[in-house]
Amino acid sequence: MAGDGIVQLIDEKGKRLDGRSVDELRPIEIKIGVIENADGSAEIRMGKNIIIAAVYGPRELHPKHRALPNEALIQCFYRMSTFSVNDRKSPAPSRREKEISMVISSALTSVVLTEKFPRTTIDVYLQVLQADGGTRCASLTAASVALADAGVPMRGLISSVATGLVNDKVILDLYDIEDQKGSGDVPIGYSPILDEVSLIQLDGVFTVDQFVEALNLGVKGANEIYEIQKKALKQKYTSIRAEVAVEPKVEPKEEPKIEPKVESKVEPKEEPKEEPPKKEQSE
Repeated sequence: MAGDGIVQLIDEKGKRLDGRSVDELRPIEIKIGVIENADGSAEIRMGKNIIIAAVYGPRELHPKHRALPNEALIQCFYRMSTFSVNDRKSPAPSRREKEISMVISSALTSVVLTEKFPRTTIDVYLQVLQADGGTRCASLTAASVALADAGVPMRGLISSVATGLVNDKVILDLYDIEDQKGSGDVPIGYSPILDEVSLIQLDGVFTVDQFVEALNLGVKGANEIYEIQKKALKQKYTSIRAEVAVEPKVEPKEEPKIEPKVESKVEPKEEPKEEPPKKEQSE
């Protein structure tokens, strides 16, 4: 959301209100596998943003008439919690949420090998728990990692960040006040391994030189985020391999001693001898 650009957000030393330089990212933390019931999941903390991504699928699509005959359909559901911003948000999906859902879905479709799963759907749920500017970029970054956690084959991960124009200076990774009061912003989704831009939008007015500078700065930030994504995935699967490698010690069970059976000799019973009848003595 572009503002008038009049508010002074960068001091004479080139420092922003939060102490960062113009080309510096906010602190980023990514956790993998935060939702057990999902096929893949991730949590991203980007500055004060807290977003959870969950992936389900590939699975059967309902209603079936929406299924694509030659590829999977990627459906994204981006939602902001009612408590994620200062003023309570309506729980009903807004036009902005629907637009961001569509944009993220389109970006993910460009890297997922959808042709391997025809007539199915891959559902990506994105829940913003706390918002502080740049939630669409943070959501796309988390969704890409969650798809990898789900084992969905992709050509590469997408790393996303926004650049913007504040006080006639191009800056990296806008937070809330910069997003509202700056002159413009350029959200970028970039796949470093493919050297390919999957998402680019522009809000505000940029000169050609400013736009080129914003694009190059966004690619630089995306490469930094990509390293954080790889590290999070490696940590998850390194821990799994460690758990599998450590086999529980099984103590050998003592075999029960089998005593030899002693067959008892059964002596044949003597049949009673019939005594001859006694002769009566004659008196």
